[in-house]
Amino acid sequence: MALTELMGQSVWDAQGIWVGHVVDVRVVKNKGGLQESHTVYGLVVSAVRGPLFFGLTRDRQGRMHWLSDVIAKIIYTGCTFVPWDTVEEYDGGEVILKATKKDLSRV
Repeated sequence: MALTELMGQSVWDAQGIWVGHVVDVRVVKNKGGLQESHTVYGLVVSAVRGPLFFGLTRDRQGRMHWLSDVIAKIIYTGCTFVPWDTVEEYDGGEVILKATKKDLSRV
């Protein structure tokens, strides 16, 4: 599954409680080798905003432009961070978690 396919998917916790929509995917850059690769380490989920990807980008060094940084702080206020290791399933337009909503932290 491509990362873009995760965007906008509904997220449900282990008890069947709706957490929100995926609004961002957090990745880490793996160094080494001839090609750089990335590993997903979590999802940013919002129950308030619709399933939109806001297109906030970073430069090649991983830094955000100051305006993008301010916009991201406004947009992601109140969002929940879902560590990737708590994701049980992520197909069919929904993400199912192993954890409960109360175990998740704010962004």
